[in-house]
Amino acid sequence: MSNDTKVRLDKWLWAARFFKTRALAKKALEGGKVHYDGHRSKCSKIVEVGGLLKIRQGWDERIVQILGLSEKRGGAPQAALLYAETEASIEKRQRDAEQRKILNLTAITPPGKPDKRSRRQIQKTKDLLLTDQ
Repeated sequence: MSNDTKVRLDKWLWAARFFKTRALAKKALEGGKVHYDGHRSKCSKIVEVGGLLKIRQGWDERIVQILGLSEKRGGAPQAALLYAETEASIEKRQRDAEQRKILNLTAITPPGKPDKRSRRQIQKTKDLLLTDQ
């Protein structure tokens, strides 16, 4: 881990253990799931210490600040030293997880596949929950 080398964004994401392979990191970058300093980036973007990354993975969205650079994938303890997640990001992820848990507990699932009317009701409920945030 050094701060004077040039590291590509896809390599850094892989080394920091956000993705299992560089191919998955590349796919996420091309799909707009990762933003560097507020902008969509290409895989070849050179990252710098202090840069902010917004990473969406599944339901979760993380905002992390780059603290170190590395081209080599190490263990989880070394990878954790490469970045720091913002406090607001941690709180938002925890709040969203609680909402998903409550939604799953309160959801009444009828037996079988939902019909057209049920699908509309499910979508309406989801829209209401998302607009409350």
